[in-house]
Parts: sequence; structure tokens; C-alpha cells
Amino acid sequence: MRVLCSTTAGDGHFGPLAQVARACVDAGHDVLVAAPASYARAVARAGLTHAPFADVPPELIGPVMATLPRLGFDRANETVTREIFGRLDAQHALPGVRRTVAEWRPDVILREPMELGSLAAAEASGIPHIEVSVGLSSMTSWAIGQVTQPLAELDALVGLPEGRLLAAMRSAPAFSAVPAILDDSEAIPDEAGLNRPLTRYRADTTRGAGRLPAAWGEPTDPLVYVTFGTVAAGLDHLSGLHEAALAALADQPVRVLMTTGLASGALVPPPWPRNARVETYWPQDDVMPFAAAVVGHGGFGTTMSALAAGVPQVLMPLFAIDQRMNADRVAMMGAGIRVADPPAGVGQLAQAVTRVLADDRYGARAQELAAAIEALPEAAALVPEIERIADAWTRE
Repeated sequence: MRVLCSTTAGDGHFGPLAQVARACVDAGHDVLVAAPASYARAVARAGLTHAPFADVPPELIGPVMATLPRLGFDRANETVTREIFGRLDAQHALPGVRRTVAEWRPDVILREPMELGSLAAAEASGIPHIEVSVGLSSMTSWAIGQVTQPLAELDALVGLPEGRLLAAMRSAPAFSAVPAILDDSEAIPDEAGLNRPLTRYRADTTRGAGRLPAAWGEPTDPLVYVTFGTVAAGLDHLSGLHEAALAALADQPVRVLMTTGLASGALVPPPWPRNARVETYWPQDDVMPFAAAVVGHGGFGTTMSALAAGVPQVLMPLFAIDQRMNADRVAMMGAGIRVADPPAGVGQLAQAVTRVLADDRYGARAQELAAAIEALPEAAALVPEIERIADAWTRE
């Protein structure tokens, strides 16, 4: 079976898709990853073969990004989803994805939710497609609401009746690494029309003993792992965030391990507070066995990694609406505390960390969610479902 995976250039979007792609490779199937040309190294790091499509030229994406600081949180997220993911990314991806589909002739397409060029290519070519979700059901519903008009424009570009891609996005099969107990499908209004077969699976995590960098701080103090993902370090309006977070926790009886992201360089050079150590990168699966708490931004990957390890969290959303949704959901489930967005949230970190460490109920709830995640089938169990969907479509 030939499996074409398609992604935008974001590690948080590609990560879940890459796990399912590797499961297909391990099962003996041919896998190709359609992604922006600029994302070649990330695809290679995942051990997968890259089929490049065009990046959006800076002169087109730059003016959109320049408007965001003036718009406020909600409107900025709506603009990014509609104009960048919905229009610019999709319309620049479409020619390359269609070319790959025509030349390679995949049996099925796996796509992350916001790579819409592959959705159009699949529907136009009559190829079955499956979404590998990145987040809660409410996030999918919200995103669909933002891209209704861009989807209609894609309909026209590939010669489909208006509304075809919207209907497909609402009804196509999907895979989700969020257990039912954590998901928020009850929050989706009926008028959203989200009605799709949803198969849940367990994201790959290493269940080893873990390892840490060289010793620092008081070895008996609880370890607090601080990460704001791979994007925050490059955003001008968040400059100084990492230093501020270190300062906020400097006087606490904890050991702090902060990671800043591979692209950040020497973002926070030493000297650091006595209780802190900073790395550009350290594998989360190596940190989680030692972590007593995680301070994060509500990004899907880190949030789920901490929950899978049963570690309570303090969450400070930074720039994306899914971060707020994830943070609110974790707090509602009792597995962590959601503080305010920065800069106010930085001043709340120390007290929130103290609370999640002192109150055993946060850890107990995180452990319950970890058990729910552990009970899910692993990604390899999705492969027979992918085969079934591809085979059923072929027989039709």
C-alpha cells in the first residue's frame, strides 16, 4: 500500500502524523511525506522520505504576520487560520501535492488537520483520506469554522462543487491521541456538523528510566521541567519570556530544567539561577520520569507527554488558541493549573508550581489520565484500519 502523508511546516502538527507514518513503514508499506521544501530536514530526522511542495513566499506571508500584533489574541488566531493555513499554505501546497498524487498514485492520504492542499487533492482525485488530529475535538470544530470560505475557494480551484471540501473535512475518518475522558466533544455545538468516525490511539512514548543533564541544584528538590515549545523563542513579542520564567522560579525549593528549542541558539546563556539548568533540547521522554511538575504553554505535544507520564502541569498559553483550549481542559480535569497569559502569568508561576506540588490531588488526577492514555491501542493498531479504508474505497 502506498501512503501519502501531508503536513505543514510545524513540529507540533507533524509529530502525530510522523508516528502514524512510521507505523505504516514498520508494517511494510511505502510512505511518502508531502511537506514544504523548507521542512526537508524535519522529515529526514523522522526517518521518512520527503516529497517537497512550495513554501509560501515571504512577500506574501510577511504582510499577514505584520498585522497580528494589532489584532488581539482571538482575531490574530482567526487570521492565521483563515489567511495562512486556509489560503496561503493550502494554495501554494496544492500544485505540488497534486503532482505527487498524479505521479506516485497513493492508495490513501494521511493529513494533519491544517494541511488543506492534500484535502483538495484527495477529493479531486477520488483518493480516501484520514485526518491525524492535533488536539481536542473542539479545536477541530473551531478551525473548520474559520476556513469555510478558503475551502470554497479550493473547491473552485480543483473543480469540485462548492461545499464539497467542507463536508469532507467534517466527515472524513480521523485518528486522535486524546482519550475520550480528556476530549471535549460534548462542547461542540450540533450546528458545527462534525460527524466523523474517530479512532483513538496511544502516541508513542518511551517508558524507560530516563536521563538528565549533569547534576545541578539541590538533588533532593523536586524537578520542574519548563518548556514553551519550539516556536516561542523566535517570536519578538515573547522575547525575555524564558529569562523571566527562570527568575520567577529562582527562589523556589525546586530544580528547574528548561529547554528552549533547537532553533534558539544561546537564548538564555549562563549564568543561570542556582536551581536552574537550560538546554536548547533534551528529549521529553528522558525528562518525564524525573519530573514532579511541568510548566508549559499548552502545546499539544508537551501537554500530552506530561499527561501520559502522569505529571501535573502549570500552563501559560502564549499565542495559539489551541494552547488556551488545552490549558483550560487540563485545569478543568484537575490535572493542573492554568495561569494568565504573559506577562501577567509569569508572576503567577511560582505560586501555581507550589500548589501543584503541595496538593496531591493534581498528581492523582494526572495519573488517572495517564492510565486512560495507557489503555489506548498503540499507533501500530491503526495500520489495519488504514488498510481497511483504502481497500473499501478501492472496491467502491
